[in-house]
Amino acid sequence: MSQAIKRLLDVIVSLFLLLTFALPMLVIALTVLLVDRKPILFRQQRPGYRATPFTVFKFRTMGASVRDDVATDARRLTRLGRLLRSFSLDELPQLWNVLTGEMSLVGPRPLLMQYLERYTPQQARRHEMKPGITGWAQVNGRNALNWPERLAMDVWYVDNWSLGLDARILAKTILQVLTRKGISQKGEATMSEFMGNENSAAHS
Repeated sequence: MSQAIKRLLDVIVSLFLLLTFALPMLVIALTVLLVDRKPILFRQQRPGYRATPFTVFKFRTMGASVRDDVATDARRLTRLGRLLRSFSLDELPQLWNVLTGEMSLVGPRPLLMQYLERYTPQQARRHEMKPGITGWAQVNGRNALNWPERLAMDVWYVDNWSLGLDARILAKTILQVLTRKGISQKGEATMSEFMGNENSAAHS
């Protein structure tokens, strides 16, 4: 029953936010087109619930001449992209992913497909719930966390999920966006690539 309520809230809130931010999203889309040219949206396959692939949407923040699926150089961010990321505005198109049921407002962030084979069985449990626009790790350090910490928080969320916890995370997310903390690790667009647990431990 609680999961059904979670889904209902996802539909209601995502639809409300899509309507509310329709004009700002149009302005952002036109600005990306004029300043950085096409494509306006970044599309990429990510693992969703039970690791089922889906296409995630974001406003493009990287230079058009650079492969967007190759992670980690902060210099790849355009000036506009840096601004969009600093206020998490690039994430707004994911409201469509929430509305269609591929994502939830709250859940473990959808990471890269190649990470699937690098998780421990415990870490892989992060896929027992739908990925979210925001999550427990995002309001407890975000990209300033190391990989073992972040993945452990994702699994903690799966094990301790409740509607009350989701409400708490959403409230903290608003503060997180306003303070712009933990947007990226030093020298990275977001985080360094997750290479597996031995490498993560060595670099944490």
